Amino acid sequence: MLQTASFVGFFRTILIIALVYYGIKILSRFFAPYLMRYMSKKMQQKFEGQFQQQQQRHNTQRKEGETIIDKVPQQPKTSDKNVGEYVDYEEIE
Repeated sequence: MLQTASFVGFFRTILIIALVYYGIKILSRFFAPYLMRYMSKKMQQKFEGQFQQQQQRHNTQRKEGETIIDKVPQQPKTSDKNVGEYVDYEEIE
């Protein structure tokens, strides 16, 4: 059985697509602020939790008068003196 597309069926499909598109667009205007507010609160709670953990870790490890070095200094690179031979040059005018 071969079915042919009709103008009414095509028009109805385009109308359904447009209604869904505009429906989502209108609903997103209502719900987007609530979603953004919810996400920002969650991120704020996450950052506060990380900050509190970091503060607790630093407070428990330090003793009065103790010096703590967070970074370990890098060792200077040793240069190899036998890299090559030195070539003296003269300027030519």
